[in-house]
Amino acid sequence: MVAEVGIRPEEDGAYGLSAALHVELAGVDQATADQFVEAAHKVCPYSNATRGNIPVTIDATVA
Repeated sequence: MVAEVGIRPEEDGAYGLSAALHVELAGVDQATADQFVEAAHKVCPYSNATRGNIPVTIDATVA
C-alpha cells in the first residue's frame, strides 16, 4: 500500500490535509479487491478518526 498525504487550499484561504491510499492486492479479482479495500476503510481506526475531517480517496489494483 502507498499512502499519499497532501496539503490543499480550502475555501476560506486556509490549508487542509488530503489523503490518497493506493492498495495493491494479488490473488484476487478486481471486484474482490475493491470490496476488501472498502471494507477495510470502514473499520480502519485511522479512517474512522479522519472521516469527515479530510478528503480521502482509495483505489485498489490487482497485481
